[in-house]
Amino acid sequence: MVTDGSEGMVTQVRGLADQFSSNIKEIKADLIFPWNKLQPGFLPIFKWIFKNQIHKDDLPDMIISCGRKSVYLSLYLKKKYKKIINIHIQNPKISSKKFNFIVSPNHDNQKGSNIINSVGALHYFKKSINSSNKNLLTCIIGGDNQHYYFNNNEAIKLSNQLLKIKKQNLGLEILVITSRRTSKQIKDILLNKLSDTASIWTGNGENPYKFSISNSKYFIVTSDSTSMISEAAISGRPIYIYHLPFKRKSKRISSFHKEFVKLGITRELENIEGLENWSYDPLNESERIGSIIKKRIIEENI
Repeated sequence: MVTDGSEGMVTQVRGLADQFSSNIKEIKADLIFPWNKLQPGFLPIFKWIFKNQIHKDDLPDMIISCGRKSVYLSLYLKKKYKKIINIHIQNPKISSKKFNFIVSPNHDNQKGSNIINSVGALHYFKKSINSSNKNLLTCIIGGDNQHYYFNNNEAIKLSNQLLKIKKQNLGLEILVITSRRTSKQIKDILLNKLSDTASIWTGNGENPYKFSISNSKYFIVTSDSTSMISEAAISGRPIYIYHLPFKRKSKRISSFHKEFVKLGITRELENIEGLENWSYDPLNESERIGSIIKKRIIEENI
């Protein structure tokens, strides 16, 4: 596993790596300047640009990478050791021919003979064997990013929506989980408005995120994170999307949301009169993509 160490990338690579082996080594790509700043393709790649070295007696059979920095190590090892299978998740921004396989989400609109398209993002979560009987709604909160505004007004509107839902469903437990991108201002508003109504996790103590994925009857997820929505979809349970206002319209993100609505996974939270129950096949793209790649490795004698 080669990533830049960020949780969003590690989750995707781990999800796919688990489909092939339990003998997995995780590497955080560490490059010297200026390689650590530049997109692959501008400069040649040498062994000495990597702060983390891989020795001959520790060579992998397969490299699964995600993120710009990880591309360098994947390309270097593939060029030096031809038999290594290298797989990259997301668009590497260089020729796909430099990899055995690319895994790219449908909303990125990448096509090619060695490009395998996924529905949403890959992850390592598994479908819970025992369906939960808990009457639990989990609201998963992201934050301001390059595509979306998440300001105080949005936090107040979302809080009011949760208060309305609780009033209509007195027996419903509500869990609110913030992320690393959630600002202190947003957290303060959530705590101020919802402390008497919901359990709120803002970063202290054990993160209940994994628990929520397995045990929630309903989800509300802010629109800014395709990965959080994809992870919740392993549950097969209703997911409502709280749409934040765009900073700039993104065809990619809009395409993602349209796809999930069309597949019956998500519905919009805005102006709902009451919580609805619906179901869909749990979305496990790591397992599906892993099966496709295994089959092609055998058929193509890679």
